[in-house]
Amino acid sequence: MGFKTGNFPPVDPATFLRKPLRERLKALSLHWVEYGFGSPKMIPTIYVVKVLFLHVLAGTALATSTSGTAPFWDVAGWWNQPIVYQKLVLWTVFLETAGLAGSWGPIAGKFKPMTGGILFWARPGTIRLRPWTWVPFTRGDRRTGFDVLLYLAFLGSLLAAIVLPGVKSASLSEALPANTSGLIRPALLIAPIALYVLNGLRDKIVFLAARGEQYLPALVFFAALPFVDMIIAAKLLLCVVWIGAGVSKFGLHFTNVVPPMVSNSPCIPAKWIKRLHYRDFPRDIRPSKVATFMAHVGGTTVEIVTPLVLLFSTNHWLTLAGVVLMVVFHLFIFSTFPLAVPLEWNVLFGYLSVFLFLGFPAGQGYGVGDMSSPWLTAGIVAALVFFPVLGNLRPDLVSFLPSMRQYAGNWASALWVFAPGAEEKLNTLKHRPTKNQVDQLQAMGYPPEIAEITMQQTIAWRSMHSQGRGLFSVLLKNIPDLDRRTVREAEFGCNSLIGFNFGDGHLHDISLVNAVQSRIGFAPGEWIVVWVESQPIHRKVQHYQVIDAALGVIERGTWNVADAVNEQPWLPNGPIPLTVTWARDQAAPKHERMVG
Repeated sequence: MGFKTGNFPPVDPATFLRKPLRERLKALSLHWVEYGFGSPKMIPTIYVVKVLFLHVLAGTALATSTSGTAPFWDVAGWWNQPIVYQKLVLWTVFLETAGLAGSWGPIAGKFKPMTGGILFWARPGTIRLRPWTWVPFTRGDRRTGFDVLLYLAFLGSLLAAIVLPGVKSASLSEALPANTSGLIRPALLIAPIALYVLNGLRDKIVFLAARGEQYLPALVFFAALPFVDMIIAAKLLLCVVWIGAGVSKFGLHFTNVVPPMVSNSPCIPAKWIKRLHYRDFPRDIRPSKVATFMAHVGGTTVEIVTPLVLLFSTNHWLTLAGVVLMVVFHLFIFSTFPLAVPLEWNVLFGYLSVFLFLGFPAGQGYGVGDMSSPWLTAGIVAALVFFPVLGNLRPDLVSFLPSMRQYAGNWASALWVFAPGAEEKLNTLKHRPTKNQVDQLQAMGYPPEIAEITMQQTIAWRSMHSQGRGLFSVLLKNIPDLDRRTVREAEFGCNSLIGFNFGDGHLHDISLVNAVQSRIGFAPGEWIVVWVESQPIHRKVQHYQVIDAALGVIERGTWNVADAVNEQPWLPNGPIPLTVTWARDQAAPKHERMVG
């Protein structure tokens, strides 16, 4: 792999695309084992430069220069300053909301342009997805001038809170008499909090992109709590995020996440290390015992045990060890460049680990028991765990982000299937600032066959995860002419339609399909979607839907997760067992129901 040249799959483009789908999946998934996406080193370098200059240097320079602290190059002079901490959180929210942080660039399927976010959400007429149909004044799926105003006002309110100087705080002065920088004026946080909520009620895309499930509570703490309570509440928030993510890794899904993630890491060039995460490459590429250890010791155990140690430890060396472990944990995730590319989030959480637990240790008056009221503690914990608990029991009601399943592998997911030529209809979508990804690649100079194979690597990536085997099984059992159709990974396709995706299938469910269909009008059978909900923590099955864009949901059913994880990505034994629980037209032959 060179700086400008990647490792393209070793196939003959002229003949590869004529092969059956499962043969293509096998070739591309085996290639993924050793090379991941095969991106040239220039791609991760672009991300590192972006994070370093736009997030770290610009963020700290802006935070320190507007707060009266030491200059940004004097890290020892500002790392434990509360106002710098507040402003770095707000700067991260600003970048996420603008579309310049997570789900940015080519690894997320944004090739030309590399930015989604603001190009979509500051443009009237683009697709808007409301979170709940019962909320008044949110009807419709078209972004209006009012939505654009709400969005831009949110960005402006964040910037105002960042650039304006701090004010003295009695609670801060009592805890830190020598502090002269103060805190962000609480009144400046009212507008961002209100606009967070208003944007979210009108459009879940903006709320989830701004990572409202994690940063909105932090802003409320900044605005409403005295200093000591604010710090302890922030610790509780951080630990709920970590522990929630750890708990979500229980089950069979997460072990399947680690091998393809490690394979895609440019920081692990040795093929033998990547192969260690698979049972018997190339014959069996299910996760190995090494992958299981990495998943549930290096992942699950670390994310549950270490936060509890940090929350209650009063021993400096034990706390230091816990902080180092969590910083290394986030650096490891950063180094793998996961496809949602949440790099700024990992950098910030590494800093928060240091700031909160070393800067304000539990043994020096910042422990859980030091909060001003036990009722306040209980109320904050209850509020923070509400959506993770509900989302794991009823994933159909809550996005996997508020459910704290960030890397669990237990995602709502989908595959899109287009009849020959039908995908091009998406390029007629009005007000869309992008084209289909395969067309973006061709606009960058990729030959058509190379662009197509590049995009098919994403469906091979999906097949290496548990839900991918189920989704492909549904396709194989329901679409007889599948080999001549175009199959797309919905997470990537969704990115080109709404400007964001973070692995959340709720952003490309029936609501998005209906929004696109109302604008384009696919004929029956031209655009088929197989969509699956996350697995509830107390169930053994996942529920899928088959959606025809022209007809709506035409089939529902389930599969056992154990059956999915036990198969190879390319399904050499055929589709896994499926249970059809409902079909739109029981009398019609399944082929007629599907392709019209």
